[in-house]
Amino acid sequence: MKSPVVIIGLGEMGGVFARALLRLGHPVYPVTREMDPDTEARALPAPELVLVAVAEKDLHPTLVRLPATWRDRVALLQNELLARDWEAHGLDNPTVISVWFEKKPGQEFKVLIPSPAYGPKAGLLVAALATLGIPARELESPAALEYELVRKNVYILTTNIAGLVTDGTVQDLWQKHRDLATRIANEVMDIQATLVAGPLDRGRLMAGLVEGIEGDPQHQCKGRSAPARLERALRQADEAGLAVPELRRIAEDISN
Repeated sequence: MKSPVVIIGLGEMGGVFARALLRLGHPVYPVTREMDPDTEARALPAPELVLVAVAEKDLHPTLVRLPATWRDRVALLQNELLARDWEAHGLDNPTVISVWFEKKPGQEFKVLIPSPAYGPKAGLLVAALATLGIPARELESPAALEYELVRKNVYILTTNIAGLVTDGTVQDLWQKHRDLATRIANEVMDIQATLVAGPLDRGRLMAGLVEGIEGDPQHQCKGRSAPARLERALRQADEAGLAVPELRRIAEDISN
């Protein structure tokens, strides 16, 4: 029998990975919010992997409570994720996957583009997802991972925030409101550049945004988290002293 995998958070995304890992032959041990991680870690101190599949808002509280014996076995899959998020908790080299498939309650998953992964257990996640027919690929460097994480952030934030104004699909956004989408994307990239503390290849990121749009043209722009994403982006802009006039205009419009 293959080594067990712990999954913290068994929502829609955690459920997909649980099924994939089971198909690959790994026993899966769930840790829900009602369970004590330290107690579970004493029972299973050396799993193959500890996949943190909680929502973005629960990531930092979860990492604070992460048992010491699990810290070198972590994999992360949250949106709006950057290296500073795991470095804040002293995690040096986690496995990270930028998920580009959607899973909603009562529906099968929908793939936009292949999901890139990097880290010690990236190959395990790629192989597991392959058992479900979900394409994923292993990255070669931390720099490649940083690009992919920023690219996903630009896609999510641009489409979600624009959706607060336009609603509709990402195809509608790009075909009918491209100027708006471009302004939002550039302000999002301004923020992301401060978060990674370095310059960004904006042309490549814009091409990556378009690739995501073309991967599922009928994807809805405005998710449930859109207002929270805008609020978080503005808070990060304030901390960095950025003007981001388009984001501020949208925030003012939707508050009236």
